[in-house]
Amino acid sequence: MSSNSPLVVHTNISPHKTSPRNAKIDTITIHCVVGQATAESLGNWFKQAATKASSNYGVDKDGRVGMYVEEKDRSWCTSSGANDNRAITIEVASDREHPYKVNDKAYSGLLDLLTDICKRNGIKQLIWKADKNLIGQPDKQNMTVHRWFANKACPGEYLYNLHPAIATEVNRRLGSAAAPETEEQIVPGVPAQPQADGFYRVRTSWADSKSQKGAYKILANAVKCADNNPGYSVFDDKGAAVYTGSNTAPSSAQLMFSAYMVKVTVDSLDIRKGPGTDSAVVGAIKDNGTYTIVEEANGPGATKWGRLKSGAGWISLDQVQKR
Repeated sequence: MSSNSPLVVHTNISPHKTSPRNAKIDTITIHCVVGQATAESLGNWFKQAATKASSNYGVDKDGRVGMYVEEKDRSWCTSSGANDNRAITIEVASDREHPYKVNDKAYSGLLDLLTDICKRNGIKQLIWKADKNLIGQPDKQNMTVHRWFANKACPGEYLYNLHPAIATEVNRRLGSAAAPETEEQIVPGVPAQPQADGFYRVRTSWADSKSQKGAYKILANAVKCADNNPGYSVFDDKGAAVYTGSNTAPSSAQLMFSAYMVKVTVDSLDIRKGPGTDSAVVGAIKDNGTYTIVEEANGPGATKWGRLKSGAGWISLDQVQKR
C-alpha cells in the first residue's frame, strides 16, 4: 500500500476516484488548475458531485499541498484510466490565461512534492522526452501530460516548457541524472554547442508545442532530430529558430539572432497567429507594455513582423519602439 506525502497541509478526499489503483506508481502527471486556487478551494471543487474529476494532490498559489485522492487510489484526472492508474496526478495553481503561468511559490512547492513522491515510490529519476509515443514506457519516459489524452491545453505552455527543468532539478535533489546525450547522437560537421540555461526544442513551429519531438542540451543532437523529421525545425529557449530543418548546419545569421525588447506605442495592438494581416487575430496588447521579440519575418500589412517570446503570436513592428 502506498504512503502519502508528509507535505500535505490540507486533506479533502474526493468521491471521484477508483479504489484501489490497479498498477504500480511509476509515472508523474502535472496539470494546471487554470486559476490561482488555494488547497481548500480546490478540494471543495473536487468534492462537488458535478465535478466528476479529481487529482491525487494540488499545489496552491502559496505552495501549500492539498491531498484529494490517496496515493493507493486512482484519481480521475487525465482522461485516461491507464495513465491515472500508474500516475500520481498533481494540479498546480496557475493564471487563467495563456501561457497559464504558475508563480514562484507554486513552482517551489511542486518541486518539493515531486521530490518526495519519487523518494517514497522508488522512482530514481524523472525522464522527459516530450514524446507521446513513449506513453506507458516509464523506463524511457515517466512524465506525461493531459494534452496527450484529450483535446486540452493542460498543463499550459508555461509548465509544459518547464518539464525539462523540472526533471533536471528533481533529479539533482534525488542524486540522480537523466541519461546524457551520447556521442553517437552528435552530427558530424555541426558544433556541439550546449544550451546553458535551457534546451533546444524540435518542433514544426515554436507555437505548436504539441508537435515537439524532443528537447536537447546539445544543438547537434537537436539538428539530427529535425533532419529525421521532415517539416521540423530547432528553436532555442527564447523561441528563436536556429535551424530550419534542412540537411545543412545552421547559418551564421540564424545562430546570431538576438532577442530584443520593444515598447508598444498604440492603444491596441493585434496579436496574430502568423506574420501578416492574412493570419488570424489571436489576441491583443492593450497595456502599452514592454515585450520581447525573438524572431522577425516579412509579411503583408507591416514593414516587419516580430514574434513574441511568450509564444502568443506575432505583432507588427511598425507599432512598437525598440528599447
